[in-house]
Parts: sequence; C-alpha cells; structure tokens
Amino acid sequence: MVFLIGFMGAGKSSVGRALSRQLGWPFEDLDERIQAREGLSIEQIFQQSGEIKFRRAEHTALRALLSELGIPSRVVALGGGTFVQRHNAVLLEEPGMSVIFLDAPVEELFRRCQQEQVERPLRGDLEQFRQLYEARKPHYAIAKLRIETAGKDIEAIAEEITTTLGLSKPGSQGATK
Repeated sequence: MVFLIGFMGAGKSSVGRALSRQLGWPFEDLDERIQAREGLSIEQIFQQSGEIKFRRAEHTALRALLSELGIPSRVVALGGGTFVQRHNAVLLEEPGMSVIFLDAPVEELFRRCQQEQVERPLRGDLEQFRQLYEARKPHYAIAKLRIETAGKDIEAIAEEITTTLGLSKPGSQGATK
C-alpha cells in the first residue's frame, strides 16, 4: 500500500488518483471515507463537533481501512493532520506500507488552497497557515520518502513515486512491492 501524506494543497488526492491510474491500483481518499461514514462533510464535522471528534472519526476510518483483510494494493491519500497524530503514524509502520510525504513551499501550498473550491476548516490566513505547516512538517518528515511537488506536473510526480519505489505499471516487467 502507498500512503500519501502532506499539508493542505500538497496534491495528495490529485497525485493519488494519477498514481492509482498508473499502477492500476484502487485509490481511496481517507477524507471521503470519513464523510461517507459520518454523513457529513469535513467542514460540517468541524463546525458541529469540533476537531477532536473529527480526529476520532479519522482514526476510526484509518483503522477500518487497514483492517480490511485481503485488500489489494491501493493508493491512499490521508488528510493533512492524519499522520501528525502519533497513533495514526504508528499504524502505518507495518511492513509493506510506503508512506510518502508530498511537499512544496508554504506559499505555493497556500496559493493552491485558495484556488480550490474545497473548504478547509484549518486554512486561516497565510500566517496561520504557515504556523500550522511548520508545526506539522517535522511529523511528515519521518516518512520514508519526500517528494517535492512544486512546479511539477501531477503525472510526473506519480511517475517519480512509481520509479522511486520500484513499482511496476500494469503490463510492465518491473519489480513490484
């Protein structure tokens, strides 16, 4: 399994979809799983119940995903705060779990978030955004691999991940993990 982590705007969902197409693996966005399970958007969960309830729902969703026995290899995009929670990071330390930190300069991440139509409850202004990024970055940095996304095409980032991890595309003769 490949898990994509990083801050808001890093491209986890976009790169995840591209990577899943390249590998022929299913893609899952943990935030979408949470929304389906809770029957609310991420923004609604934050507004109605607060961040603590959201983090509990996030942990439950991650545990459920990992407990699905016999699941094929897949690409999973985690929310920006998922990996920061130590109990979630520990779950991803198992063999066969590739955790990849997608990163870019904070100004570019903020610009990407402003351009999206997605409401991000913790985005705030640039200074708040920068402070949250700096607080989370050391947690992301423990991932086995860091990929810089600034100025790169989504497909090229997915290709870089495939190559770096030695994963093979459907129909190729490369190695698989």
